[in-house]
Amino acid sequence: MRVVAGALGGRKLVCPEGEDTRPTSERVREAMFNSLFSLDAIDGARVLDLFAGSGALGIEALSRSAKHATFIEQDRAALAALRENVETLMIGSQCTVIAGDGLRHLESVGEYDLILLDPPYGFDGWDTLLSSIESGTVVIESDREVNPPFGWVVHRVKRYGGTVVTLATAGPRGEEEE
Repeated sequence: MRVVAGALGGRKLVCPEGEDTRPTSERVREAMFNSLFSLDAIDGARVLDLFAGSGALGIEALSRSAKHATFIEQDRAALAALRENVETLMIGSQCTVIAGDGLRHLESVGEYDLILLDPPYGFDGWDTLLSSIESGTVVIESDREVNPPFGWVVHRVKRYGGTVVTLATAGPRGEEEE
């Protein structure tokens, strides 16, 4: 697996062995980040890669001019791969790596401009997760279409084989009309 574009384009990333970490394909990452670029959501962004795995999504954002990325991952093998990728690419000054459950850390990690959500397929806590995010552009990667709760503006939904990518922005959370 490689970084698709930007300052780190073409650099190789390591990924843990086994089935527990499902890296986003280069084709999907390229399309995803091209869409984010058209929304002006990357340049100078503070990025949260909540279910980071090997860090490919957050690293791609950094490569394409994001300012800082915070990675949260709980799987030990994925965390080791993520740390190796950060060290090999010499991007440690632009990153914070947190070992732990993304959902538990979500409220304590601060505000972000771009939030990358790629939990394990089968994840069913989308409403709770998205309701806890108050601002920013969100990339949702899932095995099925995810409909954000009231207050979200959906920009794009695109299927790539078995992967569905949704780009949305947290909007004002007023009273829902009846």
